[in-house]
Amino acid sequence: MLSIAVAWEAGADRALGLPAYATAGAAGADLRANFPDRKSVWLVPGARVLVPTGLRIAVPEGYEVQLRPRSGLALRHGITLPNSPGTIDSDYRGPLGVIVMNAGAEPFEIAHGARIAQMVVAPVVRVGFEAVAALDVTARGAGGFGSTGEG
Repeated sequence: MLSIAVAWEAGADRALGLPAYATAGAAGADLRANFPDRKSVWLVPGARVLVPTGLRIAVPEGYEVQLRPRSGLALRHGITLPNSPGTIDSDYRGPLGVIVMNAGAEPFEIAHGARIAQMVVAPVVRVGFEAVAALDVTARGAGGFGSTGEG
């Protein structure tokens, strides 16, 4: 099994534990808000905040960690991640923070210890880029947004 090394930030609440999968079939491990002062943060509609997790991670080379919203928070409160999926590269060793946005209609409390996002580990494929005079022809062609119809 692949593993990710995790280090605690100074002042982090270690009692919150490491990222964890909520069920046996979960693709994403839950991340928790880990505020150094252990206080909640209120997020008004339309606002965003960088929520600390208290962690630093070492993603193995050839992989990335994707940060994604939690569906229950999105459905019930409009809480999302505006850069979703956020990518943590294998060579980044800084603090793991989550950009959280309130797209809902009411202020939302992000409590210390609350599950705020999920992280999915995924393989990375790197490619080369080659300039060409023309691209191959496809049935879709240059059709963009909505070009394949509705329904």
